Amino acid sequence: MSTTPTGHVRGRDAPQARRGEELLDAQLDRAAESHGSRTAIVDGTHRLSYLDLARRVDRIAGAMRRRDIGPGDVVSFQLPNWWEASVVHFAAIRLGAVSNPLVPILRRRELSFILTQARSKMLFVPATYRGFDHAALAEELCAEVATLGTSVVVRGTEGRAPTFAELLDEGAEDGPPAAARSASDPVLLMYTSGTEARPKGVLHSHESLVYENRTMIERFSLSERDSVFMPSPVTHISGLLYGIHLPVALGTKAVFLDQWRPEQGHELVRAEGCTFTVGATPFLKGLVDAAPDDAEAGPMRCFVCGGADVPPQLIRLAEEKLGWVAVRAYGSTEFPTLSAGGPDDPLERRATTDGRILGAAEARVLTDDGTEAPPGTVGNLYVRGPEAFLGYLGRAAGEAADPEGWIDTGDQAAIDPEGYVSILGRTKDIILRGGENISAKEVEEILLGHPAVLEVAVVAMPDEVLTERACAFVVTRPGTSLDLAEISRHLESRHLARQKFPERLELVDSLPRTASGKVQKAVLRGQVRDQLIAEGRTALGSAR
Repeated sequence: MSTTPTGHVRGRDAPQARRGEELLDAQLDRAAESHGSRTAIVDGTHRLSYLDLARRVDRIAGAMRRRDIGPGDVVSFQLPNWWEASVVHFAAIRLGAVSNPLVPILRRRELSFILTQARSKMLFVPATYRGFDHAALAEELCAEVATLGTSVVVRGTEGRAPTFAELLDEGAEDGPPAAARSASDPVLLMYTSGTEARPKGVLHSHESLVYENRTMIERFSLSERDSVFMPSPVTHISGLLYGIHLPVALGTKAVFLDQWRPEQGHELVRAEGCTFTVGATPFLKGLVDAAPDDAEAGPMRCFVCGGADVPPQLIRLAEEKLGWVAVRAYGSTEFPTLSAGGPDDPLERRATTDGRILGAAEARVLTDDGTEAPPGTVGNLYVRGPEAFLGYLGRAAGEAADPEGWIDTGDQAAIDPEGYVSILGRTKDIILRGGENISAKEVEEILLGHPAVLEVAVVAMPDEVLTERACAFVVTRPGTSLDLAEISRHLESRHLARQKFPERLELVDSLPRTASGKVQKAVLRGQVRDQLIAEGRTALGSAR
């Protein structure tokens, strides 16, 4: 880890790091050529070798080409963690097209917007999934979206043509002719699941995705001896990077789980010898909660946890209950991994920080007046590096980065003198109480230690005198009770400054979340604001 003359921090591998000209599908070709009989994907009862996978990619690419899919065209797929998702993704890449993964929970409103903005030409969907008729919706979307010429039903029945099986049958044995391509070409269009009214389309290239996985391989010393467990949706950036591309880069096995069941997750990890995974907090929490008290450590070597707030106690419990090394990581769809804990870091570093910066990535923390924040000081986080996205679809370049390539993450962070990054919440998560900045995340992590608290989100509520005060939305554990006085007693016992105590408590059945598991704090802020208005006040509220 090093600090430049201007004060920002970069990864220790920065001088040696460079982008290459490797194409993502070339990694698949190499894996198929070097060890074609090795298992590439385990998906329920389906097991595909690398040779199987490469052949199916070529056949689907051939069928796509017959439907005039070529360089720059957008191919969308709304599929669960099925092997067909990997085939469609690589087939689009093979043609020089842009792959557009869509999470299965999206419905007509979101899909119509995305497919129209992306000018998608082809859409792959399951016939039905989790009780929803995706094929019927796809037919409606084809009639509505002008550019959408074909929808393909995966694992469907005859009569809803074309089906994925039919495309496999019609595809050419030798695949399509190779198009002239560059590693800097756009290859992935993935929409963010943030809190804005409309999602933003994030564009990545071969270069950015290849480089990102290279840094993960180096940080965690991964090799072909590892096997990757992937319950995270492959239509999210984590699932796609580490469930589809990372195993191919290593020439190793990916084990998919299409519906999250912690007990089944444990069984798959043991049965398939999975050693590595990347997933959001709910996945690690589910595995920890489902583990028996006498659970054996098993083969899992490292669980990289990110995508939503990671309580320090969860990292500790993963080691205590499962014998697993778990680390926190920080990234986004735009910049997949800025920092991650290392497997050799002390437990408390892994539990309480988001690790150190990877590869050639750079970060700087600025105060509100734009000056560099001293080490350990909280400020606004900016990042840049080879894994940065190309930009947002249909938006000016200035919305992605400044002229020097710095991206405003919208997050508050501190970087200590040893280079460990701590993400302290979204900029809007900072509660401005009487001129003092209060980190919502700090309060949340302490409250999660209360035996009655299952989930918590602390947000700002308006106040006429102090500008803002803190409101805690809490989901309690079954059979427990909680009030504001008890919250204050708990925080006082942890020696937290009293001005950081929440001054309103809302007990709720669940917290609103985005598709990637992040709590939608904008929704909660709106709820408490509306509640205060209904009560005829904008100052303190009492507990419900």
